[in-house]
Amino acid sequence: MMTNLFSIFDPSTNLFNLPLNWLSTMIGLMFLPYSFWLIPNRFYMFWNFILNKLYNEFKTLLGNNINSSSSTFIFISMFTFVLFNNFLGLFPYIFTSTSHLTLSLSLSLPLWLSFMFFGWINNTQHMFSHMIPQGTPSILMPFMVMIETISNIIRPGTLAVRLTANMIAGHLLMTLLSSTGSNMPSYMVMMLIMIQILLLVLESAVAVIQSYVIAILSTLYSSEVN
Repeated sequence: MMTNLFSIFDPSTNLFNLPLNWLSTMIGLMFLPYSFWLIPNRFYMFWNFILNKLYNEFKTLLGNNINSSSSTFIFISMFTFVLFNNFLGLFPYIFTSTSHLTLSLSLSLPLWLSFMFFGWINNTQHMFSHMIPQGTPSILMPFMVMIETISNIIRPGTLAVRLTANMIAGHLLMTLLSSTGSNMPSYMVMMLIMIQILLLVLESAVAVIQSYVIAILSTLYSSEVN
């Protein structure tokens, strides 16, 4: 019996007294090598189609810079990594690593810091121009600089919290509903199973959307420093 509702997100739980939960973060790598030695199938072609669409979209957002083609692979890799971990968290007894700020902040904070260092070192004047939108009255300029600075500083936090909160919310809702099944009559259990299936479909959509959101926002933040 579960003593704490949030124990499903507890990384201190173990298997045979071995803390193996965080190994689930790398399980997604097991799905990749087969494409190099098996004949391409429908899944492989569908995945290539998604990656090509993402590449074209990220390249459009980054503009026609020299490094835009190579930079898109960073965000495609980020999308793939988050997507695999979001989906793996939907399977029973697999630790959801993306529901922890430890992982999401480890993704968003280094990216944001690299954007800021690159922008302020190489494009200082351009970064200063972002602080004050065009047409701002002179009396409001100090306030706009303060507001833009704060909104820029909290960007890695909002990226991390958005991913973490969305993954926790769906899992908690499914756990709350499933824990009431033992006290329900049989006809209500069937209805509960249908609701859980619908929630699982919704969580699958959330897994895709959140991985896309964190990748597209990171791309937009990087395009602002050029």
